This record gives sequence, structure tokens and C-alpha cells, in this order.
Amino acid sequence: MSQRAIVLDANILIRAVLGERVHRLILEHADEIKFYAPDAAYVEAGKYLPTLLAKRRMHATSSMAALDALCVIVPPVDGELLLPFRQATMTRIAARDPDDWPALACTLMLDCPIWTEDTDFFGTGVATWTTNLVEIYLKAPRQEVADSGAAVDD
Repeated sequence: MSQRAIVLDANILIRAVLGERVHRLILEHADEIKFYAPDAAYVEAGKYLPTLLAKRRMHATSSMAALDALCVIVPPVDGELLLPFRQATMTRIAARDPDDWPALACTLMLDCPIWTEDTDFFGTGVATWTTNLVEIYLKAPRQEVADSGAAVDD
């Protein structure tokens, strides 16, 4: 029996570096849940983190190292693997934010929900969890998640 999975959007990767709660949730549930993020989400997080770190007067080198270290617990999914899902995801998200297609493609490929704060994913046909409610998914017994109609990786 394999583990359940969830895809992290770039904004969640950023929160994992800048805050404590998201990082703690990932670490607490890494034994029961497989966390993934498209490699494009890591690129996006790396693009925005320096500015956010400067505003917070945080040390950029250690924070960027923290983002790199996340790859061990939240492995990046190679964008090449997502290309077969591009057209299907663009149909769902292009009118909102076409740059988000890799995260949506990752959820389709892995048949799992996404953890994001980006409302562009709402209504795209995949289960979407925000940080304030994601613990429901993370803590739910496997059968409860299956009974709710959410995707379960068997």
C-alpha cells in the first residue's frame, strides 16, 4: 500500500522557508504523506525569495539553503514529465494564470490534491487545500480521504 500524496505550489515552498507552521506540517507528516512540487515551483520560489527575505531582513544564504534542503522531503518533479499534461491543464487554468500549469499538471499526473494559497486553482477540477485547512487532509485516515472522494494513490 503506497502513501497518499500532495503537490505543493511555489507559495507553499516559500512559506516553508519563511515561516514555521508550513515547515512543521511537512516534517510532521513526511512519514505518511508524499510531498511533491514541480521543478517550476522551486524556480518560482527562488525568484521571489530574495526580495521577500530582504523585506524581512532575513539572511538570504541560509534561507536559500533551506529551500534547497526542502528537495529532500519535497522532491521536485521534472518539467519534462509534466509536458504530456500541459494541454489538459491549460484548458483548465489558462484564463486564470497560465504560468501555474506545471503545478496543476503535477496534480493530474500524480492523481492527488494541491496545497496552495493561490485561488487560481479553485474550480480546476482538482482537490485544493489551503494552509488553514490542509491538516484535515494530512491527518485524515487513509480510508476517510478515500470515502470523501479525494484522490488516493493506491
